[in-house]
Amino acid sequence: MTPHPMGRKKERIDDLARSGSTAVLERTDEAGAVKDSEGVSLLASAWRRLRRNPMFLFGLAIVAIFLFVAIFAPLLARHNPGTQYLISQVTPNTPIPPAQPGFPLGGDDQGRDLLSRLIWGSRQTLMVGVGATIAGLLGGLILGTLAGALGGWVDSVVMRIVDVMLSVPSLLLAVSVAVLFGQASQWTVILAIGIAQVPIFARLLRGSMLAQRGSDHVLAARALGVRERSIVFRHMLPNSLGPVLVQATMVVATSIIDAAALSFLGLGNPDDSSPEWGQMLGNSEQFIDTYPHMAFYPAICIIVVALGFTLVGESLREALDPKSRR
Repeated sequence: MTPHPMGRKKERIDDLARSGSTAVLERTDEAGAVKDSEGVSLLASAWRRLRRNPMFLFGLAIVAIFLFVAIFAPLLARHNPGTQYLISQVTPNTPIPPAQPGFPLGGDDQGRDLLSRLIWGSRQTLMVGVGATIAGLLGGLILGTLAGALGGWVDSVVMRIVDVMLSVPSLLLAVSVAVLFGQASQWTVILAIGIAQVPIFARLLRGSMLAQRGSDHVLAARALGVRERSIVFRHMLPNSLGPVLVQATMVVATSIIDAAALSFLGLGNPDDSSPEWGQMLGNSEQFIDTYPHMAFYPAICIIVVALGFTLVGESLREALDPKSRR
C-alpha cells in the first residue's frame, strides 16, 4: 500500500526537526566547552606580540647591525683608524681628502680613513652607551631598593635627593659632573652620564617596589615569618626589575646622545686615535660649511642607532605593560 503523500511529508519534517535539534544541542555543547590548552608565560605572550610588531622588528634590526659592526670592527675596517694614510693630500686648499679607491668616504683633516673611523667609532660609542647605562642602573638599584624596601625617613631622604637631581636637566647635570673631573676621558664621560641617569632608575624601581609591598605573596611571606631581607631580595626586588630593565633599553639611546653632546662640547675623550661618533662630530665643526659630510656621517649614525634602541624599548614596554597592550 502506497503511503499517503501528506504522511511522507510529515515524516520528512519530523526527521529534519530531530536532526536539527540534535545539531543545535551539539553546537550548544561545543560552545559551552572549554578547550584544554597549556598556559602561556608573560615573556612568551610578550614575544608573540613583539614578533608581529613591525616597529620592534625594525628597531631590533638596527640594534643587531650596530652590535655586529661594533663587535667585529677589527675585521670590517680595512684601515687603522689612527694611521694618516692620506696626509700627503691634506693641503691648505684641500684640507679634507676626497673619496678615492680604497677610501670610499675619503679622509679627515689628518688624512685618516673616514670609513674605518666610523666603524671603530661604533665600538667606542657602544662602550660609552652601555657603560653609562650600567652605571646609572647600579646607582638607581641601590637608591630605589633603599627607598622602596625600608620606607619611612629613609624613603623621604632618598627621594628628596632624587627630586633635586631630577630638577636639573640630565645633559646639564652630566656637563656639571664632567667638569668636576680634572682631565676628560672616556671613563669620565661614562660616569657623568651614568650619574645623570641614576634618578630615573631610582624613582622607577622605588615605585615598583612600593607596589610589591602590598601584594599577596609578600603579605603571605610576612605572615609565615620570612625575614625582611629575604622578602626584599627574593620576592620584591626580582618582581620589580621588569620595568627597570625595559627603561634601561631606552636609556642606552639617551646615553649615546648625551655622550655625543659631551664630546661635541669638548668634555669627552681627547684622544682621537680611538674615534667616537660624538668626538668625530665635534672635530667636524670647523668644516661644516665646506665639507658637511664630515658631520653628516657621524650624526646619521648617532640618530639611527638611538632610534633603534628607542623603538626596541618602547615596543618592550608596550608588550609587557597590560595597560598599553594593543
